[in-house]
Amino acid sequence: MSMNAVVVGADRLGNIPGLLKDHNIEIRQHISGREPAHQKKTYQLPSGTQVVILLTDFLGHNVMKSFRSAAQRAGVPVVACRRSLGSMQQALNQCGYGCCERCPQRQAGLAA
Repeated sequence: MSMNAVVVGADRLGNIPGLLKDHNIEIRQHISGREPAHQKKTYQLPSGTQVVILLTDFLGHNVMKSFRSAAQRAGVPVVACRRSLGSMQQALNQCGYGCCERCPQRQAGLAA
């Protein structure tokens, strides 16, 4: 069963959707955060959102604050990291979203 995520930041996600899929996280919505409306409004998360991922190197402070507040109101955890696979992997592990399917540590555990 996959988790639904809202990803905020960056125009393009590159290989991030594949990494998230390995962690059973599906991108429900991607918001670049560059539109002027995102800068000023109070944002509501789509229903069913289970995690908010903030790509901090492509996101302004006001947009980040707005989405953190929306996640807090909805009781949804926030993962914040840079837009790189290594940073995303580290943030997911630190937040308890487990090891991906291709992880050597997981494969070794299954073989034992």
